[in-house]
Amino acid sequence: MELIYTFFVSFFLVFLSELGDKTQLLVLSFSTKDRAKNILFGVAIGTFFSHGIAILFGSKLASLGDENFKFYLEIFTYISFLLFGIIGFMPEKYTNSNDTKSSLLQKITNIKINYIFIIATSIIIGELGDKTFLASLGLGIKYPACKISLILGSIMGMVISNSFALFFGRFLGSKFNPKFVRILSNILFLLFGTIGLVTLIF
Repeated sequence: MELIYTFFVSFFLVFLSELGDKTQLLVLSFSTKDRAKNILFGVAIGTFFSHGIAILFGSKLASLGDENFKFYLEIFTYISFLLFGIIGFMPEKYTNSNDTKSSLLQKITNIKINYIFIIATSIIIGELGDKTFLASLGLGIKYPACKISLILGSIMGMVISNSFALFFGRFLGSKFNPKFVRILSNILFLLFGTIGLVTLIF
């Protein structure tokens, strides 16, 4: 039962956070350059390496055996979820680091090689340090025994989210306000963070 639960937690966090994100817009820009299945395969590979590494690292931290250490790691995880949710409601500010990352992604997309490799590399770099990446790290800490389901959930979340962008991009853009999706994603982070802290402390 826990495996199914962790799969859907990972899936929904990644799915909602990815909608309208810069990596999704990057994937959308490839829609006319290669077949959809190749693009989504690149997304899956990139997610496996970026989120997969975060989840495995988090699981490794949680399995060190010290109960006090694990307790504080879990508190850190839930507080970080709350911070993601709160920060998400603040106006976006583009820092130099974001500009540098965007510039690097732009250079990668101009390389004349296999698009699957370009997309996978772009996902790895684009997700590094993102809230979905850090959320995956936190989930790995919280559920160290469910690494596979967490990784599968994050991959499915990224692939399905980007599938919507590829196949229904214009339709979704006209029907769903990006601000609404962002708010829903932030609420989800706040919800998981609050429930987690309450169950952990009480």
